[in-house]
Amino acid sequence: MPKQAPLTIRKMLLIAFLLAGLLPALLVSVLSFYQARTALRTEIKHDLQTTGKAVGEHIDRVLFERVQNVRSWSQLAIMQDMQIGDIDKRLSVFLEETRLSYAAQYIAIDVVDLQSSIVASSDPHHINQRLSSPPVWFSFKDGDQPVTLYHLQNDQLMIATPIYSDFTLQPMGHLIATFNWSVIQDLLNHAAQHATELALVDEHERLLAQSKNWSQPRYNLHTHIPIQSTLPIYGWEVKLNKEHDVAVAPVHRLGLIFVILLVVILLFSLILVRPLARRITQPLEDLLEFVKKLRQPDVVSPPLTGPVEVQALHQTFTRMAADLAESEQQLTRAAKLAVVGEMAAAMSHEVRTPLGIMRSSADVLKREPALSDDGREVLGFIVSETDRLNKLVTTLIDSARPRLPSKTPLELQSHLQHVCDMLQKQAQDKHIQLSLHAPEPLTIQVDQDQMTQVMVNLIINAIQILPEHGQVAVSLAQDTRYAHISVADNGPGVPPAQQAHLFEAFFTQRAGGVGLGLAVVKQIVEAHGGTINYSTSPWQGAQFNLALPLNPEP
Repeated sequence: MPKQAPLTIRKMLLIAFLLAGLLPALLVSVLSFYQARTALRTEIKHDLQTTGKAVGEHIDRVLFERVQNVRSWSQLAIMQDMQIGDIDKRLSVFLEETRLSYAAQYIAIDVVDLQSSIVASSDPHHINQRLSSPPVWFSFKDGDQPVTLYHLQNDQLMIATPIYSDFTLQPMGHLIATFNWSVIQDLLNHAAQHATELALVDEHERLLAQSKNWSQPRYNLHTHIPIQSTLPIYGWEVKLNKEHDVAVAPVHRLGLIFVILLVVILLFSLILVRPLARRITQPLEDLLEFVKKLRQPDVVSPPLTGPVEVQALHQTFTRMAADLAESEQQLTRAAKLAVVGEMAAAMSHEVRTPLGIMRSSADVLKREPALSDDGREVLGFIVSETDRLNKLVTTLIDSARPRLPSKTPLELQSHLQHVCDMLQKQAQDKHIQLSLHAPEPLTIQVDQDQMTQVMVNLIINAIQILPEHGQVAVSLAQDTRYAHISVADNGPGVPPAQQAHLFEAFFTQRAGGVGLGLAVVKQIVEAHGGTINYSTSPWQGAQFNLALPLNPEP
């Protein structure tokens, strides 16, 4: 299978611009659609619950009022007319006028005796007939008054309560009001708006009433609200459904608008991005050709065009091309220095041996009694120069192959005092004040010889760089993790431009210096897990700060 060619920057930018424009728009559209749909579903559910609660309270209020009507009518004095069989029809007239005053609420209002024979009625045709009632549905007491509700039959709800005699205080009959259940149906129909369906069910989920549009199985936005009845009727609920497609129709329209917007953005991006991508990539292509021809003679740099970043890249490549020749020369010099370093390491033993012989011979000649003063002076030169060369060889070896520290407990206060005492003679020769501030003993795990080498290097550097009557201050302190040693002087200090090179090999400020002392010091301190840095002393001179761990890792 042939390898697919990589995409060019222009194509990648074109794809990136299109994705940058389309993906956020697509993501926002999808999130907005789903969030709007979720919010709408929640709002519809809340509206359904509010509607259901209001309908339930209305149904409860209607039933409670009907029960109160029957209860209060049964206690009226006119009800005593049934004891005389309502001879003058006064009770029947009252019942008819009462029914008419409640419009369509009641179908009939009857007064029956204990044998269920109708004594008085709002309908004259019912008088002297036997009243047949459905089975009892609920029976409870409203105060001291018994109330009976019969099962629904032909959209009629019969509500009955006893009528008591004023003379015997015994029931002499019943007042039965036939409530028109279609009132409840009309209430549900009135509340059924905007594709909302309602139904009233009892505790056994039997349907008691429903709106005309009730067809529950095909809807999935639904809820049910229990009726908190003031009557002892339990388990009744108002069920509500909302047609899903009707509910989310605004969200679907919003989704269509987002799709149209995405198409418009895609077309607009195609028109805009192509010239923009070309403007960005053309300078890069020119720069690529320049880099390919960089090794050729008389190569011409392309013109400085394009965006700021591309121009900066152009300038960087141009500088890089100018630096290549110089870098090659520096690499050549570095290679030569590396060879010289290897030769110095290999010859250090051969150099040190004749130096030792020269030093021993000079010591023997010094003991000759007939030696002239000029001869002794020359021997002094030989001794001092052999010592200097021996130290130089030692420094070269230390810098080339630094020895790992052999750590033992070292009490720094007394050790620093010993180093200062050892160098007091050199300080006094230049009238330099060398002081130590170490208020309390402090013991850490270090290599004693290497610590001596570090402190001697730092203090001697300060003594050599200072003029006469200078000051060198060594101090010791500690915190929870480190021992801090500083060597400060009141000399000229180090210029800011040179401070970054202080610890580099062969960098020196002193005439005749080799520039390896501070490099060796840094190697030793870092081998102990510590750090060393330069800062300005309180006298505006130089200050070297060491931090050595109190508990070094094993």
